[in-house]
Amino acid sequence: MIPALKGIRHFATTTTLTQAVSEFRMTVPWGEVRGQAWGPDQGRPVLCLHGWADNSGSFNRLIPLLPNALQWKRFSIIGHSMGGNVAGMFSALYPEMVESVVLLDSYGFLPTNMSRMVQLIKKGMDQHVMYDNEADDKKEKVYTYEKAKERLMSANRFLSDKSADILLERAVREVEGGLVFTRDFRIIMRNIVMITLEQSLFMLSLIQARVMLLMADQGLDNVFPVPDGFADDLRKGWMDQKGTIVCVEGDHHVHLNKPDSVAPIITDFLQSHRPDSTEMTLTAISLPNFNTLLSY
Repeated sequence: MIPALKGIRHFATTTTLTQAVSEFRMTVPWGEVRGQAWGPDQGRPVLCLHGWADNSGSFNRLIPLLPNALQWKRFSIIGHSMGGNVAGMFSALYPEMVESVVLLDSYGFLPTNMSRMVQLIKKGMDQHVMYDNEADDKKEKVYTYEKAKERLMSANRFLSDKSADILLERAVREVEGGLVFTRDFRIIMRNIVMITLEQSLFMLSLIQARVMLLMADQGLDNVFPVPDGFADDLRKGWMDQKGTIVCVEGDHHVHLNKPDSVAPIITDFLQSHRPDSTEMTLTAISLPNFNTLLSY
C-alpha cells in the first residue's frame, strides 16, 4: 500500500467480476478520505484520481478491464481531468515516487494568465470567507433519486445514463425524506492555487515518470478548454519530455462511458515497462475539497 495511505480502515469487501474490491476510510486533518481498493493487498499500487465533482466510482467500469498482473518499482497514477492536474503536480514535486502517469483527458497542469491572478485569488478567498460565515445557516437540499440524477446529469451533460447511476452510488446518502449530496460544495468556489504557464512548463520538466496523455476528441478541449491558448504549449512541453499523446473518440468521461475503448491503450502503455509480474493494487480515492489542490 502507498505509505501515505497506511492509516486506511477497510470496512467492507465485495467482488466485481474477478477482482476483490474493498472500501476504505482514512481520517485526515481536513476531514476524511474515502475510496476503493482493487486487487491484492500485496500488489504494487496505482493511485486513481477522479475529476472535479466526481468520486472514486468514476473508475468502476475501467479498473475491471485492466489486467491484474502489472508491477511498478514505486507506484503509478491514473488521473482524470482535475485528478490529472493533481497527478502532474505531485509527479513534479515527488518525481522519485512516481513510475508512470496516465492523464485521462487532462494536460496535467492548468496555467493561469499572470494578469488575472490577483483578481481570481481575491474572488476565491472572498467566496471561502462567505461560505464559512454562512455554513451554520445552510440547509442540505433533499432530493428524490430521480431529481438527484437529473441534477447530476445537467451539470455533466456528457454522462451516460449508466455512468450517472454509478457516480450516484457514492455521491448521495439517504436522509429522512430522500437523498442529499455528500460532496464538499466548496469545490464550486474559485480555485486559489494557481500557477503560470512558465511555472507549469518548468514543473513539467521535473517529472521523471513515463507519461501518456489520453485525450478525447470531444472532451476537454471542447467542454473545459485550457484558457489563453495554453494547450498547445503544454502539448509541446509533453512532447519535448517524450510524453505519449493519444487521441480517442469520445467525450470528457470516455473512461466511464466507454471504458472498452481506452482500457487496451492504458494496458499497452503500462505493460510496455514491466519490471516483473507481481500483481497490482489500484486505489481510487475521493478527496474532500479537492478544489484546494488544483482544479478547473
